Amino acid sequence: MIDVEKIRKDFPILERKIRGKKLVYLDSTATSQRPRQVMEAVRRFEETKNANVARSIHTLAEEATAEYESARDKTAKFVNAAESREIIFTKNTTESLNLIMRGWGEKFIKPGDRIVTTIMEHHSNFVPWQHLAKSRGAKFEVIDIDEDGKLKEDELDKVRGAKIFAFTAASNVLGTINDAKRLCKIARDGGAVSVVDGAQSVPGMPTDVKAMGCDFLAFSGHKMLAPFGIGVLYGRRELLEAMDPFLYGSEMIKKVDVNNATWNVLPHKFEAGTPPVDEAVGLGAAIDYLNGIGMENIRKHEEGLAKRLIEKIGAMEGVRFFGPRKANERTGLLAFEVEGIHPHDVAVLLDEEGIAIRTGHHCAMPLHMRLGMPGGTNRAGTYIYNTIDEIDQLAGSLGKIRKMLKR
Repeated sequence: MIDVEKIRKDFPILERKIRGKKLVYLDSTATSQRPRQVMEAVRRFEETKNANVARSIHTLAEEATAEYESARDKTAKFVNAAESREIIFTKNTTESLNLIMRGWGEKFIKPGDRIVTTIMEHHSNFVPWQHLAKSRGAKFEVIDIDEDGKLKEDELDKVRGAKIFAFTAASNVLGTINDAKRLCKIARDGGAVSVVDGAQSVPGMPTDVKAMGCDFLAFSGHKMLAPFGIGVLYGRRELLEAMDPFLYGSEMIKKVDVNNATWNVLPHKFEAGTPPVDEAVGLGAAIDYLNGIGMENIRKHEEGLAKRLIEKIGAMEGVRFFGPRKANERTGLLAFEVEGIHPHDVAVLLDEEGIAIRTGHHCAMPLHMRLGMPGGTNRAGTYIYNTIDEIDQLAGSLGKIRKMLKR
């Protein structure tokens, strides 16, 4: 178990009041808050070591480079990559996935090839592959979900013979935790490269890319206590070495003359220009913080919050939630609708109570159309600093809203 009250003291923003009400932050699925330890690590870097990396040989530059590469080492260990050069720093999950699409997809996808993804994907793991299929004359196929928000077993055969299988490890709408290890094996056995969106899974549960057997994994720092502007792409070394660069310019060059250029070694081949050094330092500090709590403990805490969400929201008359009914099959988020009330109205009224949630399509319009929710849903997203009492407060406020606006 984790000491939530002790953890909460590390997050200054949780002391805020919204319209005189104590802030209840339930939007961590979009962006997590940051502890003092992360903000202080970034501040110390900026005050004592701020310089560009991998360029100069003066003391500040060498110290900055060491900090930057230390963050890469921590990230590699966090997901159990074979070596640090398999970790590419980007600005977010979206850029990481587009890097794969441009660097691997545009090089190797040919007319008639098949690209497979799922209906539960975030736009970032859907639109790039849709675009790639159209631009290359490839076939774009989508695996559907069942009524419990899980991938349909009888449609997994679509992966056989495909060139790419892109799927989320955990849905940002349904909360569904997919069996990434099994899906990666299906991809490998079927001859497909596996691309895993880990934006929702990496922050809240142990991640081991070796055990998972994935070819690529993408995730973002801002969903796991780090600053905005730092993302991660893990890729198997042999695939990264076979890929073309995504961006061209400084530092990704090994040699250039007026006629030709050759690329730098990994990971620098994919990190053109000045990288997000401050943000990487923050990511390293965030990883230290999460490791201090323990990812297994974090997962147990989120599962407990998910259980409470299901019990409280699921029991409410006129309120429907989406995704698996068992807490151990989902992350600590819950997307729901309040019958007869527009999601935006629900969110605005909750904000009056100091409760922050997400509303809309959550960058997953195809999934919302599949769910019959073209107007979007509300979503409560929990993390390490949330409590059972906050879940109860959400349920109580939803009850008041429904009573007030019931038609």
